[in-house]
Amino acid sequence: MKSHSRNAVVTVLAFATLGITSAGDHPKNQVSEYNAEVPKTILELQQFRRTNSIRIKSKEGRPGSATLVDLNPAINSWYLLKVAWAGGGTETIYHLENAKPKLQKLLLDDNYPWGLVIAAGKERYSCDLFGADALAQAKTSRLIFQPLCGGRLYLRNAATGHRTTLEAATDFLREHVWGGEKIIALGHELMGEIHRETGKIQTKSAAGARAGGDLPLAAQIDPKYCDRLLTSSNLGLDLGGPEKTGMIPGAWYPASGNPGVYVSIVQPNLIDPPILESYAKVVSNLDRIEASALSYLIAFDLDRFDLGFALGTEHPKVGWSDRVPEPARNPKLPGPDGIGSIAPLVSTGLVNPENAPRTVAAFTAGFKRTHGAFKYGDLALKHHGSHYGFIEDGVVFSKLQPGLATILVLDDGSILMKTWSEADNQLLPRIKHARQNGVPLVEIDEATQSTVPGRLVARWGPGNWSGSEDAKLRTLRSGAAVQRNHGKRFLIYAVFSDTTPSAMARVFQAYRCDYAMLLDMNALEHTYLALYRRLGSRLSIDHLIKGMSQVDKSASSGEPLPRFLAYPDNRDFFYVMQRQAQEVKP
Repeated sequence: MKSHSRNAVVTVLAFATLGITSAGDHPKNQVSEYNAEVPKTILELQQFRRTNSIRIKSKEGRPGSATLVDLNPAINSWYLLKVAWAGGGTETIYHLENAKPKLQKLLLDDNYPWGLVIAAGKERYSCDLFGADALAQAKTSRLIFQPLCGGRLYLRNAATGHRTTLEAATDFLREHVWGGEKIIALGHELMGEIHRETGKIQTKSAAGARAGGDLPLAAQIDPKYCDRLLTSSNLGLDLGGPEKTGMIPGAWYPASGNPGVYVSIVQPNLIDPPILESYAKVVSNLDRIEASALSYLIAFDLDRFDLGFALGTEHPKVGWSDRVPEPARNPKLPGPDGIGSIAPLVSTGLVNPENAPRTVAAFTAGFKRTHGAFKYGDLALKHHGSHYGFIEDGVVFSKLQPGLATILVLDDGSILMKTWSEADNQLLPRIKHARQNGVPLVEIDEATQSTVPGRLVARWGPGNWSGSEDAKLRTLRSGAAVQRNHGKRFLIYAVFSDTTPSAMARVFQAYRCDYAMLLDMNALEHTYLALYRRLGSRLSIDHLIKGMSQVDKSASSGEPLPRFLAYPDNRDFFYVMQRQAQEVKP
């Protein structure tokens, strides 16, 4: 009896040494940690996290502690599991992903010291992780998403994301060669020339394109061209109909094999003249080159599709951008939000196994951190240079900054695009995904309910539109927008073969979008979009522009492997998924 009591005392002391807290404890003021201007960890940037700790046992009966952190309970996707064993050794941390966040939660239970309990409604599933060494084995797996607990959750393992030769060369110049940024800018100008396409307008009249409430709004086109055919030799999407011979400019055509996906092409010089002449003090005149450069657009019916977002294995980073003026920096911080690393979280650059089967498209997201902050204008001196914020699965990696164009996915799957404000911080508990990139290209005028250009569209520095060091803005660019038609909403992704922000604004203005923002630029790998067609187990890959197929890797058999879906990438990206059957609106 005495021996048993002595062992109990030793065990209690061991747990005290490990710093175990009782179940349900959490830091007293997580909001203060989030707001504090001090160096911190990525964990302290999660103000809504919920923490629970219990005593655990190994297979041999060795005591230890486990701490489970639900990083955002409203989203219920990502957890950190910390494990420490009595008698020394370092704490091991595992990044877990809930396979079914809408259906189940991960729990620690004092009555089950060997692992996690997974609660799905009234059902409880006990998963042995500590007694069976399952975590240690999973951590050595070559799988990026290693299934655990019968596939009910995944351990996220670190991987090296793919970089193209162009990206590798660009990164080397930027990081190791004095004046490398000017060399890169010259290369971007040359790349813009390579990818520019001018469509051919056929003189014969075309039959009218199908119109209706189930399609996105067509662009407002100069009446001289509204019944002509515009042809493109670079459009890579299969439309499967007579449109192969040409498309009415600004009209929408169904993409083959994916109901609810539509494609359109246009040139700025075909837009209705009153649009091109409007807001002349805000938008620059278009030169003849960008006015005749093709724009390629793809729209997704948001009654049918959900939107996901994922960080790349490397980008965007969380430290300081070199662009930020010295007065806006805090030298005591490793980055604008107090963090210089996302460890122990793992970014995969890959669609997870649960979402991959229903993914129909993927496209690159925004600027790297290097360019994702302001050097000039009002925003350069606010909020440490107004670095572009981003959130994945409810986890804040970089705070959302006021004044920046933002695309959001909320906990109910709804998609918003807006200019972020301080008042919008009330949305933070509900945000599943968010990505900021610069300032708006167009937005809705609430008074007139018409589309108007953003006020900084023609201002290179204050708008942070990037381009060459001498403010030459014309290059290959991509953007995203939202549009409404007869109660339906559409997400639009567009690539502009050689353009300035002014020409982008005119195109989105012509399509009557509610909001639009710049995403990335300068190369096909940075403006990439792939559309997937499935027939049984067969996957066909189409690209918005044909040359984008060169970005994808190939299997040893020569079969193409889709970027973001078959292998990890170093860049962040969005992906479009079919809604699950019960979620599709009638």
